[in-house]
Amino acid sequence: MRERDDWHLTDDIQHEAGPGDPFAAAVRATRMPMVITNPSLPDNPIVFCNEAFQQLTGYSREEIVGRNCRFLQGPDTDPTAVCQIRQAIEGGQDIAIELLNYRKDGSTFWNALYLSPVRNDRGDIDFFFASQLDVTDRVNENSAMARQKAEVEREVERRTADLQAALEAKTMLLHEVDHRVKNNLTMIGSLLRLQARTIKEPDTAAKLQAMLERVDALATVHRRLYQSNDITHFDLGAFAENLLSDVLGASGRDDLALETDIEAVEIPSSAAAPMGLVLNELLTNAIKHAYSNGRQGKLTVKVKRKSDDVIVRVQDDGPGLPDGQAPSGGLGTAVVERLAKQLHATVTWADARPGTLATVVARIDAL
Repeated sequence: MRERDDWHLTDDIQHEAGPGDPFAAAVRATRMPMVITNPSLPDNPIVFCNEAFQQLTGYSREEIVGRNCRFLQGPDTDPTAVCQIRQAIEGGQDIAIELLNYRKDGSTFWNALYLSPVRNDRGDIDFFFASQLDVTDRVNENSAMARQKAEVEREVERRTADLQAALEAKTMLLHEVDHRVKNNLTMIGSLLRLQARTIKEPDTAAKLQAMLERVDALATVHRRLYQSNDITHFDLGAFAENLLSDVLGASGRDDLALETDIEAVEIPSSAAAPMGLVLNELLTNAIKHAYSNGRQGKLTVKVKRKSDDVIVRVQDDGPGLPDGQAPSGGLGTAVVERLAKQLHATVTWADARPGTLATVVARIDAL
């Protein structure tokens, strides 16, 4: 009987426990495919294989014993894995590795191989013990998952590229709109300036000039919008730096001392125009009313972020106002208060002793 023949094959393994060795009995009886090779013989041949190994490979015991394990290799077996096994044998080391093997009928299976040397009392290697496990299903599942993952990643990349292209197209379109709005506002400003030259009445000319300043402020907003790579946000700090320079240049008041504490504060681009106009009104009101008749002094401008709020402060050192009272009557004040309401912001006016301090506080996520 085959079981008896398998048992007698273990007699060829010279072990101190003899044929009754429980190690040999376990190797013979286990359902895990196992082989034992003898490195003292030429080409380290198989000297024992159990029934499970024969069933796994499709070879009979007579076709297996006496051959090197490489007969299970085939065209698609990874040479790197084979090299690693050879190096482990030459170095007398354990190795656990997966490689593609071939059955007698030519079909393939993924073999989870564990190879370990068996040493005698002197430390010399008498045998190599190798167990095998058919992990084809797991490898195929992993391969299928890897293919699905790759397909998903390709689809994500494709859709991301489509979205990026759409965003770039939208950005280009919005930049073009902002650019044209800026150009139109600049043209309107030029026409109004031509008209202003024909007006002789000082009060009317002053009102027209104030309107021109508001148009210029809006043009500056749109200029920064079309120059920005981010179409969803607007840097209020950078705008404040530009606007302060423009307002002082237009007023001719380069004799005023400036103190600035301005940092980059990102606000939604939808709030850029009203916030820009508020800042413009605060600056122009301070210059016109605190430093009229050529009066000199220091203008302080701050744009900061504190927690979730953007804080804008414009302070002059002019005559000042009664504490807590807003400037009365002027269109600029009305514009600031109405725009602040639109922005869900608060505006406070305070006597800075000397001068006036105007503070705007807006919650960024409410803009």
